[in-house]
Amino acid sequence: MGKQTYKDTEETRAAKSAGAKAAATARAHALRQQARQQAAGFMSFIREQGVIGLAVGLVLGVQVKAVVDQLVASFINPVIGLVLPGDGNLAEKTFALSMGGKQAVFTYGAFIAVLISFTTVAAVVYFGVKGLHLDKLDKKKS
Repeated sequence: MGKQTYKDTEETRAAKSAGAKAAATARAHALRQQARQQAAGFMSFIREQGVIGLAVGLVLGVQVKAVVDQLVASFINPVIGLVLPGDGNLAEKTFALSMGGKQAVFTYGAFIAVLISFTTVAAVVYFGVKGLHLDKLDKKKS
C-alpha cells in the first residue's frame, strides 16, 4: 500500500506541475492578446483622431513661423525703422517714462515686430488653408 500512495503522490505532483504550466501558458497568452488589443486600439486612436496630421501641422507651423520671423527681422523691421523717428530698426525702438527719480523703458518696437510676425503667420496659414482647400477636409458628409 505504501508504494501505491507514493505512486499516487508522484502522479499528483506531475499533474499539478502540468496544470501549473498550462495555467502559466494561458496567462501569458492572455497577456499577449491583451497587449495586441491595446496596440490595435492605440493605432485606431491615432488614425481616427488625426494625430499624424496634427503632428505634421505642428512641424510645418513651427517652420513657417521661423521663416516669417526672419522675414520680419530682415526686411520689415529695417524698413519701418527708417520711417519712424530715431536710429535703428523697429525692434530697437523704445521710449522711457520717468517718475520720482525712477525710469521705465518700454520696447514698443519689439512688441510691434511680434504683432507683425503674428499677423503674417496668421495670414499665411489662412490663405494656405483656403488656397489648398484644406478647410473642406474635416466636414462630415450628411
